[in-house]
Amino acid sequence: MKLYEKKQIDWKNMLFDNRTLFCLLLPIVIEQFLNSFMGMVDTMMVSTVGSEAISAVSLVDSINNLVIQVFAAMASGATIICSQYIGSGNKKESNRAAGQVILTVFVISLSIAVFCISGGKSLLRLIFGTVDDSVMEKSFVYFMITVISYPFLALFSAGAAFYRASGNSKLPTKVSIVSNVINVIGNAVFIYGFKWGVAGAAFATLLSRVFCAIVIFYCLRKPGQTIVVRDYLKIRPDISLILAIMAIGVPSGIENGMFQFGKLAVQSTVSTMGTIAMSAQAMTNIFENVNGIFGNSVGIGLMTVVGQCIGADRKEEAKYYIIKLMGIAGIGTLVSCLLVLAITKPVTWLAGMELEAAQMCFELVVAMTVIKPFIWVSAFGLPYGLRAAGDVKFSMIASVSIMWGCRVALGIFLVRVFQFGLMGVWIGMFADWIVRAIIFTTRFVNGKWLHYKMS
Repeated sequence: MKLYEKKQIDWKNMLFDNRTLFCLLLPIVIEQFLNSFMGMVDTMMVSTVGSEAISAVSLVDSINNLVIQVFAAMASGATIICSQYIGSGNKKESNRAAGQVILTVFVISLSIAVFCISGGKSLLRLIFGTVDDSVMEKSFVYFMITVISYPFLALFSAGAAFYRASGNSKLPTKVSIVSNVINVIGNAVFIYGFKWGVAGAAFATLLSRVFCAIVIFYCLRKPGQTIVVRDYLKIRPDISLILAIMAIGVPSGIENGMFQFGKLAVQSTVSTMGTIAMSAQAMTNIFENVNGIFGNSVGIGLMTVVGQCIGADRKEEAKYYIIKLMGIAGIGTLVSCLLVLAITKPVTWLAGMELEAAQMCFELVVAMTVIKPFIWVSAFGLPYGLRAAGDVKFSMIASVSIMWGCRVALGIFLVRVFQFGLMGVWIGMFADWIVRAIIFTTRFVNGKWLHYKMS
C-alpha cells in the first residue's frame, strides 16, 4: 500500500520547502529545549533547599502539568483551526476564530484558577492522600502561588499558537527565552537571596508567565500580520464558532487531561515509596521530557504544516510531510536520548541528589534510552499530524484507553502486587508507548484520519 501518491503532489509549488520547514521547526526546538532545560535548572535550584522541597514541587507540578495540558489542548485547537483557515486563504475567518479562542481560554483558565484556590489544602489532601506534614505545607505554598499564573499561561499559549499557525514560530520563542531568563534570575533572587524556598520558585514562575502574556498580546495588536487581534475588551462570544473550536479543543483537552490524571494516579503510588523514590521519579521525569524535546517540537510544527495542507485540500502533501517529519523526529529523538544518558550522572551529582536516588534515576534513564528512540515518535509524534486534520476523537479514545490500561493499571499492578518498585511504573509506561505506536501507525496507513476537515 502506498503511503502517499507522488503523482498527486505538485512538487514545484509545495506549501513548505525545506528552508520553510527549517525556519518553522528550529525556533520551536529551541523554545522547547529551553523550557525543559530551565525546568531542570529550576528543579536543581529547589533541590538545594532539601528533599522535602523538591518533593513538594514535584507533587504540585503533577497538578500544574494537568492544567498546562488543558491549556495546551486549547492552544492546539487554535493552531489547527487557524492554520486550516489560513491554508484555505480565509484570513478574516482566522482572525475571528482567534478572538473567540482568546475569550474562551480566558474564561476557562480563570475558572480553573478560582476552583483551585477555593479547594486549597483540601484539594491537595484529596489528590495526594497522606504525605508528610512538612511536604504538604510546602506543597500548599507552592500551589497557591502558581495557581495565580494559570490565566497568564493560558493566554500566552493561545497567543503563541496563533503565530505558529501562520508559520511564525520565532516570536513565541524569543518571548519564551526572555521569560526563562526571568524565571531563573527570579529563582536565584527569591530562593538564595530572600530565602523564600518553594515560595520563591513559585513567585519567579508567576512573574515569568505574566511577562509572556503581556508581550504576546501586545504583539498581536500589530497590523500586517497573518493573524491580528485587537480591541480585546470588545470581543463578544460567537457560539457557533466557539463550538467549532471546542470540537477540536475539547477532545484534545480530555485526552491531555485524562493523561495527566493518569500521571497523578501513578504519582500517588510513587508518593507511598518515600522521598528517595519521589526524588528519583521527579528527576527522571525531567530527563524524559528533555529527550522528548525534539520529537515534541516536530509534532508542534507538524500541526501547522498538516493544518494548512488540509485547509488547502492537499491531502497527499499532508501525508508526505507527516512521513518526512516523523523520520526527522526519529533521528532527533535517538540523538537526544544518547545525549541525556551521557549527562544523567553529572546532573544528578550537581543537583545534590542522595546516592540511592541518583542511582535509581540512572537505571531508569538507561531503560528509557533502550526503548524510546524506536517507539516514541510513532506513539506521540504521529498523532499530532492526525489531530491537525481534525481526527481528534479517535486520538482521544485511543490515548485515554491505552494510558489507563497500560501506564496506570499495569504500572500500579506491578508495583503493588509484584513489588517491582519504581521500575514497575516505567514498565507500564513503556507498554503504553508500544501499544500507542501500533494503533496510531495503523490509523495513519488506513487513511481514515483524512475525513475530518474542520474549516
